[in-house]
Amino acid sequence: MYTPPFTISAHAINLIAEISGQIERYAIRLEQSDAMKLRKANRIRTIHSSLAIEGNTLSEDEVKDIIEGKTIIAPLRQIQEVKNAIKTYELYSSLNPFSVDDLLKAHGTMMMALTDDAGRFRRGGVGVFSDKGLVHMAPPANRVPELIINLFEWLKEAKDHLLIRSCVFHYEFEFIHPFSDGNGRTGRLWQSLILGKLHPLFEHLPVENMVYANQEAYYNAIQASTAAANSGPFIDFMLQEILDALKNHQGSPLPQSEYSEVRDKVRVKFGISSGQIIELIRHNSSITLDEIADTLSVTRRAIEKKIKELRDAGYIRREGSNKSGRWVIIE
Repeated sequence: MYTPPFTISAHAINLIAEISGQIERYAIRLEQSDAMKLRKANRIRTIHSSLAIEGNTLSEDEVKDIIEGKTIIAPLRQIQEVKNAIKTYELYSSLNPFSVDDLLKAHGTMMMALTDDAGRFRRGGVGVFSDKGLVHMAPPANRVPELIINLFEWLKEAKDHLLIRSCVFHYEFEFIHPFSDGNGRTGRLWQSLILGKLHPLFEHLPVENMVYANQEAYYNAIQASTAAANSGPFIDFMLQEILDALKNHQGSPLPQSEYSEVRDKVRVKFGISSGQIIELIRHNSSITLDEIADTLSVTRRAIEKKIKELRDAGYIRREGSNKSGRWVIIE
């Protein structure tokens, strides 16, 4: 199975911990008396921000008017973009984030009457552009179907935390750029769908609003990941955007005591990646289990379990005694 190249930084682990703690707080917020009003407002923000990133100039109020069926005076294409986005987000609960067919269905709705190949993969070359110019030249069109199928297979089968998988998918999707147009808005929708499998509240969390406010950093994260051939920088960026969206749309932050407790649980359950341990060994072959545990802020027992997995899988071996020996990475 193809596995996209990515690393999980210590910062990402901390962000996952804090996001995990904030999720339930936001879920409670969505159950309060004004929940329907909040959901509607957030859907407006989501649609407005995702389209604004792509150059749509309609305001939130104008998007709201279109949702409510009112007539506005604006470029027809921009109105069509909003109407399409409304219809696409109405499909949210019926879309399977692990289905390529559903991806094509969503794109067909999102880009209806906007492009001749809505709902179909591109047949020509395409690039990713920001205000400053070309960010990335996408792979050749004839490779797109295979690349997308491989990406979806990894998304479905990988055991990494869904927060991580959603960010890796988002970056890889934009890297592949499978459509002639509408890749950005479709990629952001799909990350939301993936996160919806973690918790239903993500249908009503306007992460796009935070990305819109930090567009330059968004494209910089894509460029940094492309330059590194590793989506780690984009993971860090998007996790921060998700956390900021949770905080900005629910009120007061999680108390430090609660955050620390959740952080420790997340680090033990999700945060220790084999790649992190191998990188520590690569930099210091004499490193001890206690030193690895201290560096990653987890228990020695958790490290012992991961080391055993790596040894059993044939990735590392131990030469010499536990006290004076060293680790060897089996390339």
